[in-house]
Amino acid sequence: MTHTPPVVCAFCARGPCCARALGSGKLAGLREGLTLTMAAAETGALPVEERVGQVVLPGDVLLLPSHPEADGERLWLGPGAALPGRLVCGPGLRCCGAGLLVTKCGLLRHRQPGGAGGGSGGAYWVDSQQKRYVPVKGDHVIGIVTLKAGDIFKVDVGGSEQASLSYLAFEGATKRNRPNVQVGDLIYGQFVVANKDMEPEMVCIDSSGRANGMGVIGHEGLLFKVSLGLIRKLLAPNCEIIQELGQLYPFEIVFGMNGRIWVKAKTIQQTLIVANILEACEHMTAEQRTQAFAKLSER
Repeated sequence: MTHTPPVVCAFCARGPCCARALGSGKLAGLREGLTLTMAAAETGALPVEERVGQVVLPGDVLLLPSHPEADGERLWLGPGAALPGRLVCGPGLRCCGAGLLVTKCGLLRHRQPGGAGGGSGGAYWVDSQQKRYVPVKGDHVIGIVTLKAGDIFKVDVGGSEQASLSYLAFEGATKRNRPNVQVGDLIYGQFVVANKDMEPEMVCIDSSGRANGMGVIGHEGLLFKVSLGLIRKLLAPNCEIIQELGQLYPFEIVFGMNGRIWVKAKTIQQTLIVANILEACEHMTAEQRTQAFAKLSER
């Protein structure tokens, strides 16, 4: 009679009970984490905090920050484990074992928790230039309703597949009081589900059930598309472009992280001018932008 040796957990060596609790999928993740850790040791990977602001390439391994609760040793994490200090892995990075695996080419960015300095937590992501938008959970986007199928709206967000939007995902919507949404309408909402294994799902309410500016955008105005890098530039806290434009003309504007901008000014001419300036300002210097605004103010 053949005796099968028990399966032992790769980390805690507690025996088959731990292995069964983890499941085959998580064991595969643990093996992947061990492989990544060994690869990091062989290639001499640097800690992630030392690579902030530098160019990273797909396949690079970044070691997680050291933590005092690890007793002076680097902390190892299995799949599904919470990262110490609430460290968030953003677009372009994937948490695996004792490090972060880079999946996109670009500049490594870091934001401290709560916007304050200090601490080893916060969010890490790769700031990259790409033409095609990939849905990310929490992103606010502008979509176009393409289909009404029962209780679900199909919305084109510029990704590889359309997003679904329930008629109950609007403020005050009930089975009797349905929102007035038609095919062709512009929708401003956010993603609550966005991953490679599931269809993207949008809502037009926040966590408290309020619209908070989301919903159907007015039928007037102009919708145009810009690069994803320009959207991030315009939404940066220190961006002066929108403030300078507001001194020229009063206008309404909505930014979508999927590269779409909706703008509406007093007249059609002013709307077109604002749209043209936003499209051209991506590669303009501050001096060139000031000269352009000065010419417009003289008109």
